[in-house]
Amino acid sequence: MSKKNYKEAKADKRPTGRELTNRIVNFFNAFPNKVMNYKQVCAETGVAAQTDRQRVAAILGHLSEEDFLTPVEHGKYKLNGLGTLAVGKFERRSNGKNSFIPEDGGNPLFVAERNSMHAMNGDRVKAQILARRKGRTPEAEVIEIIERKHTTFVGIMEIGKHHAFVLTDSKTLANDIFIPRDKLNGAKDGQKVVVKIVEWRERANNPEGEVIDILGDPGKNQTEMHAILAEFGLPYKYPAEMEKAAEAIPAEIPAGEIKSREDFRRTPTFTIDPKDAKDFDDALSVRQLENGNWEIGIHIADVTHYVKPGSLIDKEAYERATSVYLVDRTIPMLPERLSNGLCSLRPHEDKLCFSTVVELTDKAEVKNYRIVRTVIHSDRRFSYDEAQEIIETGKGDLNDEILTLDRLAKRLREKRFIGGAINFDRSEVKVEVDENGKPLRVFFAEAKDSNKLVEEFMLLANRLVAEHIGKVGKGHKARTFVYRIHDLPIPEKLTRFAEFIRRFGYKLKDTGSDAEISKSINDLLDAVQGKKEQNMIETLAIRSMAKAVYSTQNVGHYGLAFKHYTHFTSPIRRYPDMMVHRLLEQYLSGGRSASEQQTEDACKHCSGMETLSVGAERASIKYKQVEFMSDKIGMVFDGVISGVTEWGLYVELSETACEGMVPIRDLVDDHYEYDEKTYSLIGMRKKHRYRLGDPMRIKVAKANLERRQLDFSPVE
Repeated sequence: MSKKNYKEAKADKRPTGRELTNRIVNFFNAFPNKVMNYKQVCAETGVAAQTDRQRVAAILGHLSEEDFLTPVEHGKYKLNGLGTLAVGKFERRSNGKNSFIPEDGGNPLFVAERNSMHAMNGDRVKAQILARRKGRTPEAEVIEIIERKHTTFVGIMEIGKHHAFVLTDSKTLANDIFIPRDKLNGAKDGQKVVVKIVEWRERANNPEGEVIDILGDPGKNQTEMHAILAEFGLPYKYPAEMEKAAEAIPAEIPAGEIKSREDFRRTPTFTIDPKDAKDFDDALSVRQLENGNWEIGIHIADVTHYVKPGSLIDKEAYERATSVYLVDRTIPMLPERLSNGLCSLRPHEDKLCFSTVVELTDKAEVKNYRIVRTVIHSDRRFSYDEAQEIIETGKGDLNDEILTLDRLAKRLREKRFIGGAINFDRSEVKVEVDENGKPLRVFFAEAKDSNKLVEEFMLLANRLVAEHIGKVGKGHKARTFVYRIHDLPIPEKLTRFAEFIRRFGYKLKDTGSDAEISKSINDLLDAVQGKKEQNMIETLAIRSMAKAVYSTQNVGHYGLAFKHYTHFTSPIRRYPDMMVHRLLEQYLSGGRSASEQQTEDACKHCSGMETLSVGAERASIKYKQVEFMSDKIGMVFDGVISGVTEWGLYVELSETACEGMVPIRDLVDDHYEYDEKTYSLIGMRKKHRYRLGDPMRIKVAKANLERRQLDFSPVE
């Protein structure tokens, strides 16, 4: 802040003691090199009255005792230590509790709105660490915005006679966005729109923006699904030029291309996918060798044969980095002609693949493998339910092949858990919708043997590909590669989790070898099966773990107990798999190692886009859960307390996993206070406790679709 601006901020009326202190603190923070006596401070801060000048002298002495100021010579002071500069991420919150998180891993620092430079959530900024006063929260001031993260928001258009605003419901922006009338771009009052912030003047309360897209009328399914995607900065349209580029790719496979590949067209081959899937990434083939072993082909769509580096389609796929799966739709990474056509391993069509062909014994021991380009011809497309019926009855098309794969998969799975893998087989919440997107039911979907069959062979292919590049002899350095890594559990989180579950009578080993901790986690997950606290404890267990990400730095995959792991098996829907395919091609043909920095940058981008995609998927499920409950106002349900905060309880319904909040004001039988140590609300008079995992009967009080929020009230 310049001196001119600082003086403009002076108050006209006589300041209180706190206001005067804050004015002096802000001044010294703004000019950390200044050395001044009380008269100079008074002049700079606009203090004229003699009584106030005496108060300034006293405050300077008090701030010196607090170590905020340093006496330089008799009666003169300066800031105690020049605030250091740091680069990090700015986190904006609509409640005003903004923070700066240094990139070097330091603790978050509070950033007052006046010191934020109107930085937006996620911006990379340079900040000055302000001198700390005793007993006060450490603070920082943003002095430069290095890189903007997001400048687009979703909201409702409100057009008045003389003004227009977009009313946002963002958790990171409390301010409505002013829209000049020449920047409405056709938006009408009441419509849901996407708006881009173009300016936020230093002294303005509201940012200024322009409408960049009109989503439609609030409450309509198409509008709300597109709004969720826009909220997370994800695309909801596919550029016409990409579709045009995809249409130009020839469908016919040249004879020379087929001749250059291993031919699996006469080997029994099939796909197993969800019943509504259209993009078939993977197929399995199986045949018995003369030595009695089994040759299993794990065939993956050869996307990179069609999508060349640097092409329009490739650039768009990189930006998206992943397909996004909302409740009622898929937003593909690749144009539909590729994802559902040329690259999809549809039955009764010749298809090009990149394959991991594995020789397994009857005990599922890997004897040999090769990674080769192939051509296949799928004999049958199975849904998971159809394959499951064959596993359970032993009857059906290709039953011998499916039963063989099921038997081998179960042995692979057993060995994985013996080796220390963690069994995170959680039931997934699914929403069934009609053709208009209206939710018909919310249910739990459990992984059955047919799901696990496919999973095990995909895990096997991913592991073998990673080992093929990453395992090198002593004294040799592995070439740059894309790994899917999962670091060790975070010790502090694991210890807190172990302490928490003791109250439910469970034990968890939070120290020892990796294998010992893994076994203890698996024992816990087995023990909670079928218990009322199962979902909550499984969720908290996952939160105590590190997050799986993409990286060139291989630290292994703790959850799978693999020293080498990658993503090779889903190139239609994940860009890292395309990167892996290209690196494999480069290295298998004797090429040099790729740039580590460029590959790492791409890994970070893909990890970030994956996080956004998962967030959007969860938001769409939450929206449909609230919509599903919106006609059940006043109905009573059983649930489990899934969260406890100082403002109320979160309750997850046992039947549908729909979660809502019971505000603390509705607990009228007592005055309740939050106990952070025990994650509970305690009644001050009757001492009744509401704790995580406790059963609770509730009534649906309100369903707010705009906020994707359910309100419950307690039932005695």
